[in-house]
Amino acid sequence: MINVLVTGANGQLAKTIAFFKNEVPNYNFVFKTKEELDITNKEAIDVLFKTLSFDYCINCAAYTNVEQAEKTPEIAYEINGEAVKNLAEVCLDFNTKLVHISTDYVFDGESKNPYNERATPNPLNEYGKSKLQGEECIQKTIEAYYIIRVSWLYSVFEKNFFNTISNYLEKNKELNITTSQKGTPTSCISLTYFIYWILSSELEYGIYHFSDDGEATWYDFALEIAKQYSNKEKVDLIQPSENYPTISQRPVYSVLNNSKRKLTYNRNINWEKAVKDVFLLREKIK
Repeated sequence: MINVLVTGANGQLAKTIAFFKNEVPNYNFVFKTKEELDITNKEAIDVLFKTLSFDYCINCAAYTNVEQAEKTPEIAYEINGEAVKNLAEVCLDFNTKLVHISTDYVFDGESKNPYNERATPNPLNEYGKSKLQGEECIQKTIEAYYIIRVSWLYSVFEKNFFNTISNYLEKNKELNITTSQKGTPTSCISLTYFIYWILSSELEYGIYHFSDDGEATWYDFALEIAKQYSNKEKVDLIQPSENYPTISQRPVYSVLNNSKRKLTYNRNINWEKAVKDVFLLREKIK
């Protein structure tokens, strides 16, 4: 039995990992919420690792409020930077492999082509800078790591763009969605299965990019969600807008190049198909 610690158990990715965990029966997942394990407290992590032996630690804990990070950056750096260092140091001490989730926001968006793992990070906002700090802490601390940069993550769980748009559409509210940013919506389901695969593979340690296939604007994403209702009136509620009210500067182009990962794991689906699958799951568990 492979023992796996999952931090940030109340987040959308950890909840997705938990939802499908019966499909990988040879793994014993231990989920810890922030209240059960505060990763900013290194002593608390150390105590847990002394109590239980883990082969892997999947760090789903993160400060992801991009706007609030501009107002209180110290919190973002504490959780996305220093706390990640704590995890990396304890994983090193206990010979545990670390799987860490990072972001496309470590890039500045000035590229005209999808970003590969060799591209130089240059985050525009405090959130992106704090996530990059976490990456650097891992690389300086431990060799047995997988840093997975993902983009526009969504699921049926917790607050995210998919659920927000779906909730508004079900209330028949008209929405103006920006066309000014381009990336790739990525389903937590797709990412979950990649993480499951990592746990059973001999994948080389390092940084990997992961997203569903294709690219879209936030308007395209919202429109695709509306199409799932098979109701033209829902589609008509989604209107394009060039403006996006924000205090945080965001990359206008953050599509990730998945070529490195696809050399060993190529089970991706197009982002539109992924939206359909998540929508069907949402309808199923309502």
